[in-house]
Amino acid sequence: MRVLGVDPGLTRCGVGVVEGVAGRPLRMLGVGVIRTGADAAAADRLVLIERGIEEWLDAHRPEFVAVERVFSQHNVRTVMGTAQASAVAMLCAARRGLPVALHTPSEVKAAVTGSGRADKAQVGSMVTRLLRLDAPPKPADAADALALAICHIWRAPAANRLQQAVAAHRTTSPARTPSPAPPSSPARPTTPARTPGGARTTKGRTS
Repeated sequence: MRVLGVDPGLTRCGVGVVEGVAGRPLRMLGVGVIRTGADAAAADRLVLIERGIEEWLDAHRPEFVAVERVFSQHNVRTVMGTAQASAVAMLCAARRGLPVALHTPSEVKAAVTGSGRADKAQVGSMVTRLLRLDAPPKPADAADALALAICHIWRAPAANRLQQAVAAHRTTSPARTPSPAPPSSPARPTTPARTPGGARTTKGRTS
């Protein structure tokens, strides 16, 4: 499995390619950062990010693209730029028919370090150890991109088994049909009331 991890950002967009399968040593094929100038227009910066991601897709031909899921922060401007860069990465992958997976930062940290609250230094250290690198990738955005790719490689088999189990359950479970309503009891015929003397009474007269 070959995965392109993308740590979205408008100023620095981390990218990293990892190849391997769960349970076996992984191999890094490339890592880097797509940079854009803060003084450029947002639309132009997104074009640069698109071109950069397309170059990585052309160079490494990944089978999957893993993107960090954007979460709410106090800085709305930062969130907007991150979300826009994330959308560009998803667009580039979808244009080529590549599956896209979104992973939250806590999911990535837990997968790589064992703790969803690990800091960037811990993530970089574990990425270095798992990929047998000489030093942690710099800047941290590059290490985060590799961590995303590692997370997807390790989590994908379990997610696929879960999806297959759900699909199998839906196809094998018999469809529920409504239970037939119980037959209604026939209406009992009414009989005229009798007076104590045995005479039948009707409305308005007595016989």
